[in-house]
Amino acid sequence: MSGSERPEDLTGRARIRDAALLQFAELGVRGATIRGIAKAAGVSPALVQHHYGTKEALRRECDEHVIEVIREVKQEALSGGMANPGFMAIAMRTALPIQRYMARAMTDDSEAARTLFDDAVEFSEEILSRGSPGISEPQTDDLHAYATVMTAMNIGLIVLHEHLSRALGGDVLMGEGYPRMALAMLDIYDDRPLTPELSEQARTALKSMLTEGAQPSREENR
Repeated sequence: MSGSERPEDLTGRARIRDAALLQFAELGVRGATIRGIAKAAGVSPALVQHHYGTKEALRRECDEHVIEVIREVKQEALSGGMANPGFMAIAMRTALPIQRYMARAMTDDSEAARTLFDDAVEFSEEILSRGSPGISEPQTDDLHAYATVMTAMNIGLIVLHEHLSRALGGDVLMGEGYPRMALAMLDIYDDRPLTPELSEQARTALKSMLTEGAQPSREENR
C-alpha cells in the first residue's frame, strides 16, 4: 500500500470495481457509464475518476480481477475444496458476478475479451501440464489444443447460461439449475460415449487431414 492510499480508499476501489463488474455484465462496455457505475456503487462520479481515471482503465481492472479470482477459486478447488460444501457455497456466491461478466465479455470482440480467453487457456494448460490432485494426465499429443477446447467448452456454458437455465428449469449460474448442470458435466467427463473403435477411426481420419494440410499443394511446388 502506498503512502497515499488509505484503507477506506481501497475499500472504495473494490466497491466501485464490483459495481462496474455488474454494470459491464448488464449493459456491456459501451452501455455502461462512469455515472451509472458511480450510482450503483453509491459514490460520486468524481470518486470513480479519482480511483480509475477512465472507463477503459476500470474495465482493465475488472479483467485483471476476474482472472485472479478464477485462478484462486480453481486452485482452491483442485487442492481439495471441491469436497467441502462450505467452499462450494462461497465459490458460487463469489463466482456469480464473475460469471455474468465473463458471459458478456466473451461475446464482445475486443482486446480485453481475447486476453481473458487466452489467460484462461494458459491457466488450464499450466494445470494440465504440471498435474494436480484429482486431475489425470491428459491423453493427448497436443496439450495446447486440449486446453483451448476445454476452456471454450467451460466458457460456452457461461455464455449460454440463459438457454441452459431455461432448458434445465433453473438458474445455472447460481440456483437450483447449477447442481443439475454440474452433475451433467461430471457425467460427460466420466463417460466415454464413443467406442474405442469409432474413436480410433475418427482420430486416424483427423490426423490424416492434419498431415495433408501440412504438405505443399501441387501448385505450390510448381
